[in-house]
Amino acid sequence: MRDPGLPSLDQLRVFIAVIDHGGFAHAARALHRTQSVISYTIANLEEQLNIALLDRSRRKPTLTEAGKALLADARAVSMKVDSMRSRAKALSAGLEAEVSLVVDVMFPTCLLVGILNEFQQVYPTVSLRLQTEALGAVTQLVLDRVCHIGICGGVIAPPDAIERHAAGAVTMMPVCAPSHPLAKMEGKIPVSALREHLQLVLTDRSKLTAGKDFGVLGLRNWRLGDLGSKYALLRGGLGWGSMPQAMISDDLANGRLVQLNIADGNTLQYPLFIIHRGDEEPGPAGRWLMRQFLELDHSLPHEPY
Repeated sequence: MRDPGLPSLDQLRVFIAVIDHGGFAHAARALHRTQSVISYTIANLEEQLNIALLDRSRRKPTLTEAGKALLADARAVSMKVDSMRSRAKALSAGLEAEVSLVVDVMFPTCLLVGILNEFQQVYPTVSLRLQTEALGAVTQLVLDRVCHIGICGGVIAPPDAIERHAAGAVTMMPVCAPSHPLAKMEGKIPVSALREHLQLVLTDRSKLTAGKDFGVLGLRNWRLGDLGSKYALLRGGLGWGSMPQAMISDDLANGRLVQLNIADGNTLQYPLFIIHRGDEEPGPAGRWLMRQFLELDHSLPHEPY
């Protein structure tokens, strides 16, 4: 038996049209061709593939078992070509092929999900690559050109190559589990009392924050690489630490965590900035993405993580 030949894109689309429109005559009208041309195209396709795709023994042609299997492939090829043409059109108009984004782990996930969903609807041809990092690692990835755009906290002064714009703030709360000794203290908790207990601290491995501490008070502390681990250890009663209000609001309401009444203040505003390299201006999709973060109203209530 000879190997199948190489079908053309037109043959595949005629095949799809015959099925979608319910026959040769309807496909001919939809494609503005004669019925004989449609029949000839399908016959040639079957000859190319060396297999019968349609059962013509009935008034209305139906798919053979082989036809059912190959119809899915035909649709996949057709859709892929349409996607390629759409992307080529966008690129010729100056639209980016890809936008890479790195977001600080403190940024509320629910707000991020909303922006990313809208981005996919507005720019379906642009690939979006997402990373989450902590502290200076966000700036490091943008500085090293690994990511085009970053949403970072204002824990460090930006390097000269970085341009940044203020984009609201995240409210941070010092908390612990209700079983923790600090939760049982009455009145304002002095810093001296905090120093006596294990503090859970978020850290990163970027060169920009090497050897630097941010909000570390405890003489004993555990350095954690991700916010999820810190959250789990806090709920387990293993220490105290600050967490984004959006992430723990449900835990506070249900008594799984307790907000600490610290003498220095019960909350802290963690400033957010949108950053990119000053020598690399984002394209249309990147600028749209930056606007969404700039226009967010962080004061509005939103669902927890």
